[in-house]
Amino acid sequence: MTERSVRWGILATGGIAAAFTADLVDLPDAEVVAVASRSQESADAFAERFGIPRAYGDWNALAEDGDIDVVYVATPHSAHRVAAGLCLAAGRNVLCEKAFTLNAREAGELVALAKARGSFLMEAMWMYCNPLVRRLKALVDDGAIGEVRHVQADFGLAGPFPPSHRLRDPAQGGGALLDLGVYPVSFAQLLLGEPSDVTARSILSAEGVDLQTGALLSWDSGALASLHCSIVGGTATAASVTGSGGRIDIPHGFFFPDRFVLHRDGRDPEEFTADPADGPRNSLRHEAAEVMRALRAGETESPLVPLDGTLAVMRTLDAIRDRVGVRYPGEAPEADRAPELTPA
Repeated sequence: MTERSVRWGILATGGIAAAFTADLVDLPDAEVVAVASRSQESADAFAERFGIPRAYGDWNALAEDGDIDVVYVATPHSAHRVAAGLCLAAGRNVLCEKAFTLNAREAGELVALAKARGSFLMEAMWMYCNPLVRRLKALVDDGAIGEVRHVQADFGLAGPFPPSHRLRDPAQGGGALLDLGVYPVSFAQLLLGEPSDVTARSILSAEGVDLQTGALLSWDSGALASLHCSIVGGTATAASVTGSGGRIDIPHGFFFPDRFVLHRDGRDPEEFTADPADGPRNSLRHEAAEVMRALRAGETESPLVPLDGTLAVMRTLDAIRDRVGVRYPGEAPEADRAPELTPA
């Protein structure tokens, strides 16, 4: 793999699969060799659109294709456990969309399976691979704003989404939290690790999914995070990180920013902007490049998106759902599903 292109399989043919594939085909060291859908017609259309040589009408065929180095799983998150599990069980490496699974139990099963097979596994948390987000984290880690005291982040869509939409469907893991809230939670935990306590409130739909959720996370250090997600109101998608000696503001699009501003006590504000050479703000190529770098290095997980961090985020999402009373069909009762939070 060190001297040739990395061969990708794409599992699912929806919007995020198309966006990822469009960025992937522009990478000179990547080759998309196969796509799978539950519908042969859908797989064929996707293959024709992107010039992919093999199209499968079932997931098993893709998982068993030994000519694939890594599979990108882009199904709704309710199917991640099954889809990624098929691929890992067949010996494939996997990049799996977020939210990683419906709950922490399913996430742990995938991680255990990957480790048993010696396969690479990574959550497609593209925010963690974004160069400007990495720069922000480096500044925080280096003490640019002192000790972190508070993180704020929000992500909301205006909708309205009808009851028939997947975002309103409990069977598909609907609601604001797993689709959108995973970003604010992941942002806070990127900087502070797993919280020691979680408080949350939601407005639920008639179907039982969260239309909007507010969460307050706390850490033993005294840090707090105020997070919000919604599918009934468009938000600024802004974020801020306040420390004992300054603040960093991301005015919009915190998970794919074009700039952020560093405010330090006694100094003029400093603006950090995205490098045009890194591509469009919404490019998914950075996570693809990180997967290929890791595979070539013989790594089974990425230091940018470590599996322990993914599991910790899933535990926090479970805790939030427990607090607000959202459970998906087929899940165990809350007491059996969500383990106690373990501070990092």
